[in-house]
Amino acid sequence: MAIFDARQKDIAEMIETDVVRSKWQSWEWQMRHSVRSIESFESLLKVTFDDDERAELQRTLDRFPLSVTPYYLSLINREDYRNDPVFKQSFPSPSELIISEHDMADPLAEDTDSPVPGITHRYPDRVLFHVSNVCSMYCRHCTRKRKVGDMDRIPVRKEVREGLEYIREHTEVRDVLLSGGDPLMLTDSYLDWILTELREIEHVEVIRIGTRMPVVLPYRITDDLVNMLKKHHPLWINTHFNHPAEITTSSAVALRKLADAGIPLGNQSVLLAGVNDCPRIMKSLVHKLVKNRVRPYYLYQCDLSEGLSHFRTPVGKGIEIIESLIGHTSGFAVPTYVIDAPGGGGKIPVMPNYLISWSTNKVVLRNYEGVITTYKEPDSYEPTFCDRNCERCELQLHEESGEDEYRSVGIAELLNDQDDIISLIPDTNERVNRRTTADEDPSD
Repeated sequence: MAIFDARQKDIAEMIETDVVRSKWQSWEWQMRHSVRSIESFESLLKVTFDDDERAELQRTLDRFPLSVTPYYLSLINREDYRNDPVFKQSFPSPSELIISEHDMADPLAEDTDSPVPGITHRYPDRVLFHVSNVCSMYCRHCTRKRKVGDMDRIPVRKEVREGLEYIREHTEVRDVLLSGGDPLMLTDSYLDWILTELREIEHVEVIRIGTRMPVVLPYRITDDLVNMLKKHHPLWINTHFNHPAEITTSSAVALRKLADAGIPLGNQSVLLAGVNDCPRIMKSLVHKLVKNRVRPYYLYQCDLSEGLSHFRTPVGKGIEIIESLIGHTSGFAVPTYVIDAPGGGGKIPVMPNYLISWSTNKVVLRNYEGVITTYKEPDSYEPTFCDRNCERCELQLHEESGEDEYRSVGIAELLNDQDDIISLIPDTNERVNRRTTADEDPSD
């Protein structure tokens, strides 16, 4: 879509007469005129819902509010809007009111894994830092639907300082992901302050920003914003394109500004039924992304958040899509398909199986074509015994690498040679609990 085409001009002038391109491309103007009601949506898109459907839609909005930028609304194909991928991601569906048995308000246990307000600390060396509760639009598939419309505000500096202090005190944190809401809803000066504070923490090596602005409001990526961001390298940005129709001329300009500023770009897509659950659509998306210097990072299985059951696909659909990409396009264009484990278990990669079998000295593999081959393993490999005593080790990890050793967790703990642990046993294992009970002293 052009920078300011006839459809956009039509929508703009229905909102406000004599709108020029510069005003349409003002992200503040876009936010002031966000579409928040069914009536406004009908008027701007020139569609009409019957009374019964409008009532159902309003019941949905009473629980999960509507907010979509005029820019993103302009991408909807009016001639077939009900099947349009942008429409499905931005406009409510009565299906959102269907709460299935396995739906959860906080499926990823972000609130449970929050030691201080604004911080989710799940992985050993990185934290999620919620610095904004505001989005430029409400995605209908949002995993944080529990918060949509409830806390439409920016955390005050006191709250942000609590998060900064937690990061300062936890020297194992080397990677901070700014999230929300959308961090780019903050003013340039406020975001600059947060980034400056993080940059002054010696053990913070990498800062990431998760944002959907290049998708739904690309005009937010101003020259002033980009000049501020590039002061804080190494800085990474992950965005959230779900469909190739979202990569417009305007979004391409935004991505180019960020890439030209030396900011590595990644993309996190969500697999959505009726939107992108098609190998051809996903191949088109990843090709458009890499053409715009964006690395496909994750393809998420849709979370178990409340009201998202109509968006979920079987896991097999995701496997099919990955199978259609591996070997059929560049390796760096293939995202990692993950399920973000309910209960806070983190991202679990789910990929096609290419390892068919193995013996003591040979593995049997298959390629994307179905060709089955073997790989001969070494007959005399002598493993390096690791007791975590790096001073005696003959392998060379130079001091300047800066890599500190932390206690292994989970499967890594089973694999290393230092720990005596041979099993990871759930607390609910009845067999082991019977042993414990039997071993207790009856006199206690």
